Amino acid sequence: MWMRNRPDRKLHCFSGRLRGPGSMAKIKKQLEKIQNGVRKFQRLLIDVKPTPELIERLQVIMSEVEVAISALKEEQCTSFEGLLKEERICRQEIAAYGKKIENWNLAVNSEFKPPAAPTVKIKTLDRDLPAEVRAVESYLQKTGGTCGGWDQFDHQTFLRVWTKYSGQPAYRKEAKLYLPCKTLEEIQRHEEWHLELTYLQDRKREAIQRWKTSKELEHQTKIQRQEEAEQAERSKKEARNQAQQLKAEEEKRVAAQQLEEWKEAKRRKEEQEAEQQLAEEKRKSKREKEERRRQLIVKLSVEEQLRLKREEEEEWKRGRREEEEREMDERRKRAAKGIKRLSERDLHRVLAKLEGKQLKEKEEEERQERISAKIKEKVDGHISRDPSRLTRPTKGWEERMKNVGPSGGGPVLQMFHRAVPSWRQGL
Repeated sequence: MWMRNRPDRKLHCFSGRLRGPGSMAKIKKQLEKIQNGVRKFQRLLIDVKPTPELIERLQVIMSEVEVAISALKEEQCTSFEGLLKEERICRQEIAAYGKKIENWNLAVNSEFKPPAAPTVKIKTLDRDLPAEVRAVESYLQKTGGTCGGWDQFDHQTFLRVWTKYSGQPAYRKEAKLYLPCKTLEEIQRHEEWHLELTYLQDRKREAIQRWKTSKELEHQTKIQRQEEAEQAERSKKEARNQAQQLKAEEEKRVAAQQLEEWKEAKRRKEEQEAEQQLAEEKRKSKREKEERRRQLIVKLSVEEQLRLKREEEEEWKRGRREEEEREMDERRKRAAKGIKRLSERDLHRVLAKLEGKQLKEKEEEERQERISAKIKEKVDGHISRDPSRLTRPTKGWEERMKNVGPSGGGPVLQMFHRAVPSWRQGL
């Protein structure tokens, strides 16, 4: 229920009323008219010459499109003004809702006391609004806003029960169950307030519809007057256009005659130029034949000279090849002799190296035999064996026993001391 009374929803509904099916169809018709005018204007601008007649037609089309756009703008401005007025009313209701929400925490009085008008600053309505619209706003301000001084939840509960019973008196008992803090007298007074508000709102809607109808009539009258003025202007322009058309046809006839004369002169000139061109082509063909014959003679003489030159070069190359072959044979013979001499020399060197290597190997074998003989002589020496050496004290033990003291307490164990650096000895 609260969503039905939202200000933005009311504004949307009001906008929908202002732009009903009839208004939307009218706007669409105007837009189509403007679009057709623009397309006609564009078609006239394609591949045409700028003649006075064309310029006049373009001006007529532009003026028609401009008038249609102005009419559409005026109608839209009128609709937007109505929406702005409704928006101001919704803004005032929103302020009243805000004040009501701030007072929710206050204690609810048992007796019905319609609160005074909200203390928020509300702009006065425009003087041109209908009296029914001002009456609804004044009534809401005097009786405590859109809930009639009740809490929003209580008011929504009342509306739900009242709608369920279609306003029949039997709704009061069920409403008393849902609203235990309200008396039957308060519920009845709230019902009277709601009926009065509904009546005022119906009158407001009727007044808005009447205002809308009057505006549409005024607008249609204005458009009709404009169309009549445009029709008279078009009649004048058609008369001027007809006179201009006759003048243009005469000018066109004269221009066509001049064009025919120009074409005939051009044709004669082209025939003369064709004859001159044909004679020039014949002379050019003759010159080309002479030039080709001369070039053929020159070509044959050049080819003969080239043939003789090639024969001389081939004879010279043949003698050169024979001389090179003789030189190559001599070089091969000298190379074979040198290779044989170098091979013999290398063979002598290899044999000498091989003999030296065998000599060194033989000397190394003799040296190894001498070393082996000496080692064998040392190892094979005779050593006598004395088993009693195992029980005799060693020389080191005998030296230690010599230093035993008179007490006979046994051998003195060796005492180890830290070494004294050389630089501190004798200090």
